[in-house]
Amino acid sequence: MGGRLGVAGGFAVLLALAAPRVALAGPPFITDDPEPVDQGHWEVYAFSDGAFDAGAATGVGPSIEVNYGAAPGLQLHLIGNLAYDAPAGQPRQYGLGDTELGAKYRFNNPGKDDWCPEVGIFPLVELPTGNAKRGLGGGYVAAFIPVWLQKDFGDWTTYGGGGYWINPGPGNRNYWFAGWLLQRRVTKQLALGAEVFHQTASMVGRRDSTGFNLGGQYDFTDHDHLLFSAGRGGLAYAVDAGAVKYPTTYYLGFQYTF
Repeated sequence: MGGRLGVAGGFAVLLALAAPRVALAGPPFITDDPEPVDQGHWEVYAFSDGAFDAGAATGVGPSIEVNYGAAPGLQLHLIGNLAYDAPAGQPRQYGLGDTELGAKYRFNNPGKDDWCPEVGIFPLVELPTGNAKRGLGGGYVAAFIPVWLQKDFGDWTTYGGGGYWINPGPGNRNYWFAGWLLQRRVTKQLALGAEVFHQTASMVGRRDSTGFNLGGQYDFTDHDHLLFSAGRGGLAYAVDAGAVKYPTTYYLGFQYTF
């Protein structure tokens, strides 16, 4: 499992930058891991991802994520979104969101009994394919450059790390993101986990923020998987003239692997 990422303008832009992940190498958590898809195999997700409080909501869905194992240790990544934005007291917007491209490369893959962790990089680029004037996109090309680590202990898995967001645009700031997750295989079909994460201020006049998520994965078969998480984002998302200072966040998706 790993960090989710999606795009939906205004504070949805920030949700996207924190989210596909965004991974599972992405959903249902924000924190990611270094494990790529095996060479010649695919992961395809259909999902919705968002944040809301009593007065506003934003997010993406239905959306699709595709990961492909292009070579040993190398995964190619794509997310395409339909985005929604519902600022407090303003018209709701829905339409095409931004697009995410990335490539994950694991450069350290130790044996099961080795002490050192797996290590990988997963640079991401957010392309402004959504309409920023309608709150459905960032309006600028953004990029994330992270390093992720992972270690397995029987039924337990722990992973995390972080990196630097290049976040252009009026009022925006480049910022750091870090997160860590602990997960346990509860049954043959069910895995549950919890993450905490922190980021520095991503906009002028905003403060650093911290959040958490609880979630997991249920395996119907070797190929069909349900992914879910919910938490408190802690991120000061901005929705046009409004603000969601302490949003409740969610991720719900179906994954098909082959």
